[in-house]
Amino acid sequence: MDTITRTETADKGVWSAIRESLAGSHRDYTEGQIGRAILLLAVPMVLELALESVFAVVDVFFVSHIGADAVATVGLTESMLTIVYAVAMGLCVGAAATVARRTGEKDQEGAAEAAVQAMVLGIIVAIPSGIGGAVFARDLLRLMGATPGVLANSSYTSIMLGMDGVILMLFLVNAVFRGAGDAAIAMRVLWIANAINICLDPCLIFGLGPFPRLGVTGASVATTTGRSIGIALQMYWLWRGRGRIVIRRRHLRVNPRVLIAMVRLSGSAVVQSLIATTSYVGLVRIIAAFGSNALAGYTIGIRMIMFALLPSWGMGNAAATLVGQNLGAGKPDRAETSVWRTAFYNMLFLGGVSAVFLTFAPVLVSAFTTDPAVAPYAVACLRIVSSGFLFYAYGMVLTQSFNGAGDTWTPTLLNVVCFWLFEITLAYVLAHPLNFGPQGAFWAIAVAFSLFSLLSAAIFKRGRWKMKRV
Repeated sequence: MDTITRTETADKGVWSAIRESLAGSHRDYTEGQIGRAILLLAVPMVLELALESVFAVVDVFFVSHIGADAVATVGLTESMLTIVYAVAMGLCVGAAATVARRTGEKDQEGAAEAAVQAMVLGIIVAIPSGIGGAVFARDLLRLMGATPGVLANSSYTSIMLGMDGVILMLFLVNAVFRGAGDAAIAMRVLWIANAINICLDPCLIFGLGPFPRLGVTGASVATTTGRSIGIALQMYWLWRGRGRIVIRRRHLRVNPRVLIAMVRLSGSAVVQSLIATTSYVGLVRIIAAFGSNALAGYTIGIRMIMFALLPSWGMGNAAATLVGQNLGAGKPDRAETSVWRTAFYNMLFLGGVSAVFLTFAPVLVSAFTTDPAVAPYAVACLRIVSSGFLFYAYGMVLTQSFNGAGDTWTPTLLNVVCFWLFEITLAYVLAHPLNFGPQGAFWAIAVAFSLFSLLSAAIFKRGRWKMKRV
């Protein structure tokens, strides 16, 4: 009976923490149980990342009813937007790390000032890139090999690239909320933005009711509108002052010292993000040499893997917030314990995912393709890459923890060594000279990520990240 009572109490405690995390917790994450702090931060962060991926999926779903050229337009535009996403994620590192450190120091004025400088940085980056994207959208599509049918839809690309500032601002302000510990607010923003996008997409694409029929262009208008309303809500919550971070009129100025410090942090983080993104281009080039079937199988497999890894990125973000806040509070040992505990929880999660992929890969792949020439490659990709998930679990959390501490150069250099120098080289050697074919590239991914994780753990244990000033 005692065992049953303890189990029921534990279950209630978990569900109570989940409800608290979704409602928005006001706990001090530098005090109390570390496990509960991880859960309170990780749940909304995982949902936030999952919701961000919904934008493109929803657009493709509705646009697919127009035709292949419309889908190709969305696909090519998303491939160009990956650069914007990479830059945004890099800028988010500096914003989240700075705000988390000030929050841990109980310096609310400093946290608010850092939030404003993050937005200033986003505007500085967005203006030239947005103008360039809008003006040269058609040329960029042509450079990507767009057909005349795709070029006819260039207005979609022009709006999406021209309004990249909306993406940057949405990412950056949500990073501010995460750094402050207001993960539930960031999650709610994307809930509302996605709901608006889902409602507007069919209305503007197909011209339902009083709305004009804009075709594929309607998808870009709907997405941009949803994100813009999300930003308006972010500003409202920052100004309203019910969260952990409050912006007032006195904060609305450029502070060169804080801005330059944030640029230093974010600059290397942007490079870090771009390295990870562009390494996939090299892999695609190697696999493409084996034909469309191999490339299609890899695309299906890697998309399933990336979706499965989304919760792990959320856990990594939770660890980054805990590291930043606890270092700010002068508690480096608690920061380190938080990281190892989060990584262990992540390993349990990804271990389960790996078991599912290894056992049911053919069944899972059949939901995406039944082509006998494509499916075997997708199954092989799923099984081989997921075999290293137990290692990845630690690497993903450790990377974000370095960033949360303000040590952005360590994961950047590790990315260069493991993904550009090692992974691409190994993939080519295994695939071609050693004749493993596409499976050689799949094994290169698994080995490179495992090496990245082991090196990250060895460097993390040395503890120099605890000395970083932000």
